[in-house]
Amino acid sequence: MRSAAPSAEPFLSNPRWNPGAIEPRSSDEVRRFHETLPDYCVTPLVPLPTVAARLELGSVLVKDESLRLGLPAFKMLGASWAVHRALGSEHRDRPRLITATDGNHGRAVARMAAFLNLPATVVVPQGVSERAIELIEKEGADVRVLDAPYDEAVRRAAALSDDDPDALLIQDTSWPGYEDVPQWIVDGYATLFDEAAEQAATLGAGIDLVVVPAGVGSLAHAAVLFGRTRRECRIVSVEPVVAGCLQASLAAGAPTTVPTGETRMAGLNCGTPSYLAWPDLERGLAGAVVVDDAAAADAIADLKALGVDSGPCGAASLAALRILATEPARSHLRLGPESSILLLNTEGSDAAG
Repeated sequence: MRSAAPSAEPFLSNPRWNPGAIEPRSSDEVRRFHETLPDYCVTPLVPLPTVAARLELGSVLVKDESLRLGLPAFKMLGASWAVHRALGSEHRDRPRLITATDGNHGRAVARMAAFLNLPATVVVPQGVSERAIELIEKEGADVRVLDAPYDEAVRRAAALSDDDPDALLIQDTSWPGYEDVPQWIVDGYATLFDEAAEQAATLGAGIDLVVVPAGVGSLAHAAVLFGRTRRECRIVSVEPVVAGCLQASLAAGAPTTVPTGETRMAGLNCGTPSYLAWPDLERGLAGAVVVDDAAAADAIADLKALGVDSGPCGAASLAALRILATEPARSHLRLGPESSILLLNTEGSDAAG
């Protein structure tokens, strides 16, 4: 794993982008499972015509995940499916669920544990707000706070799992030898994209570009797999400027670790890309954007004025689009007055990230 300093450029066009042929993708089983959970409903797809007009684009649609399966973020989609699959494959009697989180994933794992009457331990790194920790504790989890960055929290959670023969590690990043659960988490996110495609078609819109907030890259991985099923659909990730590990990895042509800093986009404050996701991200991301907290804050205010409740991570997609709609990104991505853009509002203002 290489290391790199943060980039000074907000947009990087991926020189190795090669999405390949259209690939069939079956996610019916995942969606049927989600439909059995309490509070399941299709989340809104909100047109933003004033944003589209201002940026000289055909349409801008935001998939609003500010309320998903009873929580203010999309993460329950992946956590619920992964826990379901892990329990089915392990056949353990009331295992403890263990994970590391910088917010929403840990709360989702804790909520799924409570739903199944299972114990849960959630390891939290530095920089996560007291409010986020409180929300996870209210789900009934044992929360352990580290004075260390996210990558170290993941290592600590894995060690706790190794020390407990009855534990199940439900982590949304991966490393050699730990790939099944992270893949199930990625698979769980397919429901979000399937819903969005159906909703966009109902509105008479295609999806030419998806702007996806990215931490370790699991949601971006799901976006890339979705993009492969649609001709000319491009996927661009957005990260905090202080934690641009995907942008650095694309620039280096190899998985790259970056030092992380302080950011309001706590759920994206990750320094190392997922081992499982990287091969598909390297070929499937058309580019990567980094944004700062001020740009995310402006986007929160603009989305609120348009009736969309968003936290910093979710608003990052709109902040990124403002960069992508200008040169040189606009030409690289072939954006114009006919282009249809899908933004992912991954969390509401009451999220844990």
